[in-house]
Amino acid sequence: MDFNLSFFTGVGCGLCLGISLFALRKYLTNIADTTKAVKKYATNGEYKLVLVVRTDLQMTKGKIAAQCGHAAVGAYEKALKEDPSILKTWLRTGQAKIALKIDSLESLKQISDNAKKMGLITTTIRDAGRTQIAPNSITVVGIGPAPVKMIDKVTGDLKLL
Repeated sequence: MDFNLSFFTGVGCGLCLGISLFALRKYLTNIADTTKAVKKYATNGEYKLVLVVRTDLQMTKGKIAAQCGHAAVGAYEKALKEDPSILKTWLRTGQAKIALKIDSLESLKQISDNAKKMGLITTTIRDAGRTQIAPNSITVVGIGPAPVKMIDKVTGDLKLL
């Protein structure tokens, strides 16, 4: 049997070239996706996720942080199912999260209802009641991620937490 070194060298080079081209294609595809997201961001304005926190419950800072964490994760999961393109744009353009305050359950429900009517993603967080507040209390509503202009139509009058 004749061992042909040039044949195996050619096959090896071909494999390396094929793997390199595959990796380059994948890399360029990711760059193209990022470019699309940035163009969409620039075209449609900024995106954000708003966390509207009830202050009448007098939660501690740690409790508020935990409830906002629940709302942020819930909003992410809901956006992943309902509108992955908005989620992708938000993720690639800074993931802005804004905490706002509201002083009553009724006002919070009104904000949430208005957001739903506009087609915005909303996430309502109810506390289990194991620590500071009564079980099943609504603590935070997450709105978005969505374009800032849309969210501001619903929450623009609220103050920062």
